[in-house]
Amino acid sequence: MSKSSPALTPIPIDKAQVIASFPKRPRDSHKGMFGSIAVIGGASGMVGAPLLAARAALKLGAGCVHVGLLAENAPGVDPLQPELMLHSAADALRLPGVDVFAIGCGLGRDMAAQKLLHDALHSDAALVLDADALNILALRPDLCALLRARKAAAVLTPHPGEAARLLACKIGEVQADRVAAVLQLAQKFGCSIVLKGADSLCATRDGRLFVNQTGNPGMSAAGMGDVLAGMIAAFITQGMSADDALLLAVHLHGTAGDALAEQQATIGMTATEVTEWARWLLNQWASQS
Repeated sequence: MSKSSPALTPIPIDKAQVIASFPKRPRDSHKGMFGSIAVIGGASGMVGAPLLAARAALKLGAGCVHVGLLAENAPGVDPLQPELMLHSAADALRLPGVDVFAIGCGLGRDMAAQKLLHDALHSDAALVLDADALNILALRPDLCALLRARKAAAVLTPHPGEAARLLACKIGEVQADRVAAVLQLAQKFGCSIVLKGADSLCATRDGRLFVNQTGNPGMSAAGMGDVLAGMIAAFITQGMSADDALLLAVHLHGTAGDALAEQQATIGMTATEVTEWARWLLNQWASQS
């Protein structure tokens, strides 16, 4: 992995900047105005991951949220969020009118999972690629080429381990120069990238580099990345550019975690709680902007 240029200093993400591009809702709104998302994943034993992402997408404003599940014994309804529409993973990829596919949460890496990612890459929808979708890309150069060739926007959300696999290097190399790593990922895939972790770095498709300074150690918990993926998808489907959606989601996600930490909930913080706080904060920010 090559070293970054010392001239490239990340710009801190600013709340006023990221909320400014969030679209305002007209009085005569209806759900069809706020987009349709399909979250694809949920292999056996990992159904919770896409459900967390889909719940976050719904509560952050998406009009319609579908969930495509790989597991053979997958549920037909989410009893905690019955507004979600559950399908088989293959059927969800064939749904008409989907604006964003969020794929990878609990996906697994077997041939069925690889086929789903292959088909998603051939769609015209925007993509949010997380978790095992990134691990599959690291295994399949042909799918990387498909991703680079797409015209529709895509957002990749690697943690340092996934970034290392995508760059064919060691995790220590990524962490030693996180700026270089995120810029190389953006150049390699031609996508918007967030390199997650303390002070997450965001490289936008239009060549800008940002650092997020919200978030805390309590967010080192299962499901946080799934929630972030759902939030990014929600903002894209409501009409934001992939770059703007990424910056708003990353900043809001960390701020929601900070709000929980202020309630003395750092130890044992859950991704579900972050979703609830993110919804409340988004409504506050939108009303004040």
